[in-house]
Amino acid sequence: MTTPLLLIEDTPSLQMVYESVLRGAGHEVVSTGTAEEGLAAFHELDPEVVLLDLMLPDRPGQVLLQEMLEERPDTRIIVITANGSINRAVEAMRAGAYEFLLKPFNEQRFLHAVETALAEGTTSPATTPEPQGTVARAIGHGDFVGSSTQMSEVYDRITSVARSMATVFITGESGTGKELCAQAVHDASTRAEGPFVPLNCAAIPRDLLESEVFGHLKGSFTGALSDKPGAAAVADGGTLFLDEVCEMDLGLQTKLLRFLQTSSIQPIGASHPRKVNVRIVCATNRDPLEEVRANRFRQDLYYRLHVVPIHLPPLRERGGDVIEITNAALERLSAEEGRSFIGLTPEVEELFRRLPWPGNVRQLLNVLRQAVVLNEGPQVTLDMLPPALREETSVARPEAPVIPPPETLPPVREDAAEALFVDDLLGRSLAEIEQIVIEKTIDSVGGSLPRAAKILNVSPSTLYRKREAWGRKDI
Repeated sequence: MTTPLLLIEDTPSLQMVYESVLRGAGHEVVSTGTAEEGLAAFHELDPEVVLLDLMLPDRPGQVLLQEMLEERPDTRIIVITANGSINRAVEAMRAGAYEFLLKPFNEQRFLHAVETALAEGTTSPATTPEPQGTVARAIGHGDFVGSSTQMSEVYDRITSVARSMATVFITGESGTGKELCAQAVHDASTRAEGPFVPLNCAAIPRDLLESEVFGHLKGSFTGALSDKPGAAAVADGGTLFLDEVCEMDLGLQTKLLRFLQTSSIQPIGASHPRKVNVRIVCATNRDPLEEVRANRFRQDLYYRLHVVPIHLPPLRERGGDVIEITNAALERLSAEEGRSFIGLTPEVEELFRRLPWPGNVRQLLNVLRQAVVLNEGPQVTLDMLPPALREETSVARPEAPVIPPPETLPPVREDAAEALFVDDLLGRSLAEIEQIVIEKTIDSVGGSLPRAAKILNVSPSTLYRKREAWGRKDI
């Protein structure tokens, strides 16, 4: 027998409205008005689903949420909050809440959240925790490989968020494997048997993007020769992955926000919306907050999507993962191409470890495929690599500078040094000044582009592209 729903809401009028809607839909519900009463009812009922208002008179709802999840982690808690408290709702999702509802919300949205939470309880039998690394193996195709600390944190985040309904926002440079990460979230979730539908928002013309997401009916516009289900409809019961979501037109962002709030889609030309059950995972290689500040991405949509962030580190920051990825890829590519590659020569391995890999894993895989297709093996040697990579071997790695103790350094007047630097910039173009400032910043941090990028408040990939354009080689 299904246990009653537990509603913890301190406003009597809202409590009555929620009870009426839930009982009208056939649900049994027990209501309380304080955190203390709610916790007592939680212990007595052991409910599968809890509806929790975050603003309670005797204790913050976030504290009660943590207490309930610590006792019974499988409880699906739907948090309710006012629109002005959306940050609290996001923090609650990160703490383990199943879903959040922003007041005011309509009856359909309310019931859909409750029924989805109940349905997950009936289709997700309890399982024992999987050993570390299971997610990495489940991702598939052997492409998501690596045992570095950075990737272990990514695997842990995927494991913790996969069974939730929370929206996942993946960030990372191009080529780091954002779609692979989204697929991993789907494969480790209770929706794994449903469809995984990827949609690249940057690869579709803006005037066709709405049709691709929500679909259209025959004759709804010129060229609509037949009905077309959109990606959101195709993903019903599964996961919709919106790649490069920051490329989405502002007008469509409004419709996406409405879709997230109502779980309803309305194809172009349709007179009525219809419900779908879709989990959203999105990704971007941009800084989403910078896009919000530049008014290219809606702030309310950002808060709705950026619930559980997962950041994929660039390949150059993953240490020995580059060799693990190489060995796994060589085994797969050799089988595909009928070759016998078994690894790298020591010179190539050393080169791979110190290359910046601005294209990340995608660039590495392209280099390896070219080597396998054009050569027999058994090892990848320097002469099998593209000329641009081979040139890296001719640039000597700089020796670490020997810094004398402070008492032996000659005194330098800071104002004189600053004046010399300013004089060096006078009479130069803005492009030249930019290059001088960037190079001096890189030199000041021992040649580390990631550290220089933090000082200059840009992404490391920006510095790599600029230096490549200037003909510089980064080691």
